[in-house]
Amino acid sequence: MACASIGSSATGAGDAPGPTSAEPAAAAIQEVLVTGEQSGPGMWHVSKDGHELWILGTLDPLPKHMTWRSRDADEVIARSQAVIAPPGVDVSVGFFKGLAALPALLGARTNRNGRTLRDELPETVYERWLALREAYLDDDEDLERLRPSVAAHELYKRAIERSGLVSGDTVWRIVEKLARRHKVPVTAMTIEIVLDDPRGTIRQLGKIPHDQDVACLASTLLTLESALQPMRRRATLWAIGDVEGLRTLPFTDQRATCLDAITAVPELRDRVLTLRDQLVDHWLSAAQLALATNQTSFAVLPIGQLLEADGWPARLRTRGYIVDEP
Repeated sequence: MACASIGSSATGAGDAPGPTSAEPAAAAIQEVLVTGEQSGPGMWHVSKDGHELWILGTLDPLPKHMTWRSRDADEVIARSQAVIAPPGVDVSVGFFKGLAALPALLGARTNRNGRTLRDELPETVYERWLALREAYLDDDEDLERLRPSVAAHELYKRAIERSGLVSGDTVWRIVEKLARRHKVPVTAMTIEIVLDDPRGTIRQLGKIPHDQDVACLASTLLTLESALQPMRRRATLWAIGDVEGLRTLPFTDQRATCLDAITAVPELRDRVLTLRDQLVDHWLSAAQLALATNQTSFAVLPIGQLLEADGWPARLRTRGYIVDEP
């Protein structure tokens, strides 16, 4: 799970204006995506007392028909003593507990009392949903029974696929293969969460306030209406290694609004905020340990973290490390 900002506000997002035209957003996509083998961006270099950590910034989504191949990354991994994985979260639920939670899970995915999205959404938001549903989703009436935040996830996932992009850990999977090839140990950065009461956790998700549930979908609609072209542009800039171009292109992430919806539930707020802090501390501790014990180490982080003024490498700088940007 990427560590998203919690500080954004969802107030009024359900009534956020969208494009006045109902023309599907897919028709407006003009950015020509790169294909074939691409080297990606240069790496950030962190050093202290003769020890070094090279950090590759990854991006999601990327061009579907691109293959990442970086000789520089391969060379660094080959002489590294450790590869630090990107941070993530693994939710562990026992098999039988998972089966028992299925009814509650289905209830958390759909609207209450058989209501549809037409019933749940403001008219203008519903019209925008229909336009994008026709552009990107199959004609499945079951979609209309999904709660707004779940519908947002399904729509975003399909729109990315149909826009020539691919979402997932494509670059990290290649890094893992290189680490195995060069016999370099991988330091896992996954925090495991064990759900002792999965049904209870799912019931808590059902308490997300209606206006913030709608705000999640409205934010996703706005992203797909106005930011697909910049997303495709950003994917191309990453592929060709144009870091300066990436700096000038704002990063929009509707997931922050959707995360706000989850943290509006008191029972989940503390868990999410604590998890965010744990991910930061976990990675910074691993990076400092690698810099203290290894001559050379390699790490992977979302490039947004590397470009932020207060991102995780910037925090290493405040602790006395030298950070050189590509």
